[in-house]
Amino acid sequence: MPHQIALRFEDGVTRFIEANPTETVADAAYRQGVNIPLDCRDGACGTCKCLAESGPFEMGEYIEDALSEDEAARGFVLTCQMRAKGNCVVQVPASSSVCRTPQAAVTAAISEVRQLSPSTLSLTLQDASLDKLAFLPGQYVNLQVPGTDQTRAYSFSSLVKDGTVSFLIRNVPGGRMSSYLSGAAKPGDRMTLAGPLGTFYLRAIQRPLLLLAGGTGLAPFTAMLEKIATEGSAHPLHLIYGVTHDADLVEMDRLAEYAERIPNFSYAACVASPDSAYPNKGYVTHHITPAHLNDGDVDVYLCGPPPMVEAVSQFIRECGVKPASFHHEKFAASA
Repeated sequence: MPHQIALRFEDGVTRFIEANPTETVADAAYRQGVNIPLDCRDGACGTCKCLAESGPFEMGEYIEDALSEDEAARGFVLTCQMRAKGNCVVQVPASSSVCRTPQAAVTAAISEVRQLSPSTLSLTLQDASLDKLAFLPGQYVNLQVPGTDQTRAYSFSSLVKDGTVSFLIRNVPGGRMSSYLSGAAKPGDRMTLAGPLGTFYLRAIQRPLLLLAGGTGLAPFTAMLEKIATEGSAHPLHLIYGVTHDADLVEMDRLAEYAERIPNFSYAACVASPDSAYPNKGYVTHHITPAHLNDGDVDVYLCGPPPMVEAVSQFIRECGVKPASFHHEKFAASA
């Protein structure tokens, strides 16, 4: 059974290939038209050295001049000797253009646009071609505003199912995409997606997770939770979702559904406005407890506007706790 390998290039592009258990990752890449930098193919030169970010694999023979013991301990591999034993993510120290694998682009039709709140729109796209658009939960694509050459970056808020995928989009007054979706958009309109892109994605779950979302920064987490609901997790996961006003809270029914489907998952929402009637008030940092940080044995994922990301980062530093890993994504609205 072939394994899925996500190749992440230094320009942010991600390309997915399939590798048979008996072939090396380099051979699988070349077979599918991706030219990973390569020279000797014998584990002697180090030209194909990459970083294996996650996933099981075995290494064939190589010499220490090509890959030192310290590098191997830090997760570096020689793709000419790496054989995947499961799905893997590999970071390639070259641009996608050098490796002759341009950013993928597909078009899809608008299936539905819903206004979930005054501040949030939900966009659903549908096309058979989307079933072939592989991405890591948490990544984003550039969506082109129909009739213009303008694009905006949005994280997937779902996995692809039956040729359908969704996004949560902040409703920015006067925003190019917001104005289109809330005005001229209609079912059947075609939109172009280019990607996937981004280093913010769900890694293999090896310890408890703390997920922190601000506003439409919830989007990548609903995609992550969909994957976890399908595959399960032996470790606890807790999500804290913060918004400014009561009306900004969206997808609460969906979070409740995930709490039923994922035994180890819990969540809390909070509203920053002092006029809020919601039970949990304040910012996300007001609801992070020492138990959530687990003395540092925790992987933290954070997605929200820049002030929130900076405030949470400062809060964790002041707690004197260093998480095992800390992944974050900042987003800002475009006019």
